[in-house]
Amino acid sequence: MAVAVEKLITPDILKPARYLGNERLAIQKPWEKAAIRWVLTYPEVYEVGASNLGHIILYNILNAQPGQLCDRAYLPGSDLSAKLRTTNTPLFAVESKRSLLEFDILGFSLSYELGATNILEMLDLAGIPLTWQERTEGNYPLIFAGGQTATSNPEPYTDFFDFIALGDGEELLPEIGLVLSEGKQARLSRKQLLLDLAQIPGVYVPQFYGKAEDGSVHPLVPEVPKRILRRVATPIPAYSIGLVPYVETVHDRLTIEIRRGCTRGCRFCQPGMLTRPARDVAPEKVVEAITAGMQATGYNEFSLLSLSCSDYLSLPAVGMEIKNRLKNENITLTLPSQRVDRFDENIANILGGTRQSGLTFAPEAGTQRMRDIVNKGLTNEELLRGVKTAWEKGWDKIKLYFMIGLPGETDADVIGIAETVSWLQRECRDKSRRPINFNLTISNFTPKPHTPFQWHSVSTSEFARKQKLLRQEFRRIKGVKLNFTDIRISAMEDFIGRGDRSLGKVVRRAWELGAGMDSWYESIDQAFAAWGTAITEAGLDWKYRQVEKGEWNLFPTVKEKSSEAEPDGEDETDGEVLSSSSASSVALPLSLDLPLPWDHIDTGIDKKWLKEDLQNALEAAIVPDCSFDGCSHCGVCGTDFGHNIVIEPPTVPEFAGEFVPNTTKVQRLRVWFGKQGDMALVSHLDLLRLFDRVVRRAGLPVAFTGGFHPSPRISIANALALGATSNGEIVDFELTQLMDVDTFCEHLTRELPTDIPIYNVMEVDLKAPAAASAIVAAEYLITVLANEAATPAQWQNWIEQIQARSEITWEQTTKSGKTQLVNLRDRLFELELITTHDTPTDSGAILRYLGSCRPDGVSLRPEQILFMLEIVAGAEFILLQIQRNRLVLGI
Repeated sequence: MAVAVEKLITPDILKPARYLGNERLAIQKPWEKAAIRWVLTYPEVYEVGASNLGHIILYNILNAQPGQLCDRAYLPGSDLSAKLRTTNTPLFAVESKRSLLEFDILGFSLSYELGATNILEMLDLAGIPLTWQERTEGNYPLIFAGGQTATSNPEPYTDFFDFIALGDGEELLPEIGLVLSEGKQARLSRKQLLLDLAQIPGVYVPQFYGKAEDGSVHPLVPEVPKRILRRVATPIPAYSIGLVPYVETVHDRLTIEIRRGCTRGCRFCQPGMLTRPARDVAPEKVVEAITAGMQATGYNEFSLLSLSCSDYLSLPAVGMEIKNRLKNENITLTLPSQRVDRFDENIANILGGTRQSGLTFAPEAGTQRMRDIVNKGLTNEELLRGVKTAWEKGWDKIKLYFMIGLPGETDADVIGIAETVSWLQRECRDKSRRPINFNLTISNFTPKPHTPFQWHSVSTSEFARKQKLLRQEFRRIKGVKLNFTDIRISAMEDFIGRGDRSLGKVVRRAWELGAGMDSWYESIDQAFAAWGTAITEAGLDWKYRQVEKGEWNLFPTVKEKSSEAEPDGEDETDGEVLSSSSASSVALPLSLDLPLPWDHIDTGIDKKWLKEDLQNALEAAIVPDCSFDGCSHCGVCGTDFGHNIVIEPPTVPEFAGEFVPNTTKVQRLRVWFGKQGDMALVSHLDLLRLFDRVVRRAGLPVAFTGGFHPSPRISIANALALGATSNGEIVDFELTQLMDVDTFCEHLTRELPTDIPIYNVMEVDLKAPAAASAIVAAEYLITVLANEAATPAQWQNWIEQIQARSEITWEQTTKSGKTQLVNLRDRLFELELITTHDTPTDSGAILRYLGSCRPDGVSLRPEQILFMLEIVAGAEFILLQIQRNRLVLGI
């Protein structure tokens, strides 16, 4: 049964369109025809979850399966959460509006160590017991998690999930769906069903495993494997096309994956270790997906996604092909953080458009020695060449990522970050150009499972000292914005991320104490307090103190180098620096052979190889990228995980030229439209974005403005209040070529949501004022409720009193903060009573009014009608509903 969301999702809720589930390309399958009903539950707010590529891909794949239905749910904002609890309403899926309890299976994305508290919040809001032990009795959906954190070390979270999906889900989830369908038909018990699921490679059912005295995890029943395999799938770009939200999301663009996996071998990088082997997507498949995706979505921006986009050798050819194909559409290409050593003119030429996108590089360390220790594979010469190429190609601001607290790091290496940035500024300087600016993010290194640094220990006190050291160094460097990640949260991430099953009670208690949204800046203080208390109550504060102080370090103590060191960090001092000659005698401690909580997860990486690569780090030895050089013998390549797939790049097409905005205006069409149903909860700015995408999909020849940031000439006459409906809105379109009015209307209607109906289209002289500047008045129907009973005669009397007055003053605050008195009566042209309705406790009425609505801000708003009623009646009124009937244009 659907939840009565119309009483919950009201205009007083922040961004109510988050919860409508009516996005373009949403797939709503018949409930009664589905054998298995999924919910992909993303434990973040809608703007984050709805734009997550993995979420979109799995949603599309599951809905493509016969007999399977997949809906979605997101972490509600605090305002809706409070409403759900106050009204005792369970959390619902956004499309069907059904309670999560009605589904067969809920899948959570767990991609952040502290994200489990958000999952517990969603389970609690849904009325679902938090632990698998509490769900053994009763008809509850199966609860599982997937994602990077779930795959790397699921142990701290095993109390909460019936099973964990390890690795790529494209093939794994449909297999799970088939087993569920067969089990449901056979009426298997929950335990029997989980035993069947445990036979699928990639499915880890924690309740069938236990922790031994030595800390290792072993099966408790003979039917399950000793080690659970991480699943690997080939990316299919076509499944990336989907879900065009009406609200602005974090990644408000089409995103297409071009390469999965990374074999660079950065020793701190967990994603690089957990996604091997590297698999290129065929260039023609990428081009097809982008072309089809831009047409289907109407986005004006697309992004190519990979852990290392620059290692996709076809990137320049694919980017140029798309840029040429869409050169008349004002399309922008963006890339995530990329390898600075591969950034060249070919990549620079395909980025951006008329809206040049930001550029991000990740040198990670400030000295050559540290970059060698972490196996970054980047020299100072390559760093300078990439940054200088970007500067010469027009980028005046570049974002750089660095880390502190890396194994073997000295103060000279930390200071080397400032020296390197200063050196890059000196090298990128010219009298004819603006100086280059850098936006730096300095993160705290936290060791991750399944990496060579998984045995390393961090120290929060050292983080604090090194942050202070860097702040002092950057005080004398201009043109740099410095951002540090919070030390407290880094320590918590490390403590939970490398923990075992004993931390389940900590996670639960932290949620009970208010932890949640921990990665959001405004939540850090509350989150840290909650986690700290939970750790203390669990009797594990002694263990956390070891994280704060650093239990031990694999690297020998060295005397800090002078702050006068050169950027490459290779000058000699009287202290021993960790070089290949001095570190070769360093022996790895015996503790490396002890079991780790995640050893039963078979990622394909041989633990012996991780220890060998750690020894390479001690010697500052570089291991080459096996996608382009010899095999590094990590253990991944084989029948279970496949092999690296590197596709030879096609020839880069000739550049067809930059987008030149067509500013020619030959026709103006004026459209009268409505805003009904759910679309009333879409804001004015979101409506503007919607029209932009609609005209792109419809292929309408809309003219562009000039200047540095051309935009389509679409002008909505007047913003409508959020939550108000209307059947009298006006929008102007200026076209570059003549179109038949009926043809224009047909194309526009085909691409608009049904709740935005088109009533009329007419041609308007280009020399006539635009609707936005010609508007003089607006007519409304408002539903008003009085707090006490009132007869129709009383309502009529109040209206006549308002009409009889020549002045009713209202104190108005201007944008500059000044207050002024305005006469509302001058702004009211007509007011009449349409109908009344009474209940035993109150009285309601529908009023029609015509009031001023001018582009200079002289307007009469519906709430000001209530103010006038309260003045003459001496009673309080509530505004229940607003309907705008028409906008009146002057001659």
